[in-house]
Amino acid sequence: MKQDIHPDYHFINVTMTDGSTYRTRSTFGKEGANLALDIDPRTHPAWTGGSSTLLDRAGRVSRFSAKFGGFLKK
Repeated sequence: MKQDIHPDYHFINVTMTDGSTYRTRSTFGKEGANLALDIDPRTHPAWTGGSSTLLDRAGRVSRFSAKFGGFLKK
């Protein structure tokens, strides 16, 4: 493998939407950088199972539901 072509892999701090933080390794920023999340598993409906209202524009949502409705949980 070629030397010195890989990005620096270091520790950063991640701040969730509720203000809690955790430390992880990443190539983002510099050592000790802070990454503030706008969407995270604690708030996004895809992870929380919450429902959201979809605005159907030009029948896109209804066409999607008709095509892939069998795959969705009801």
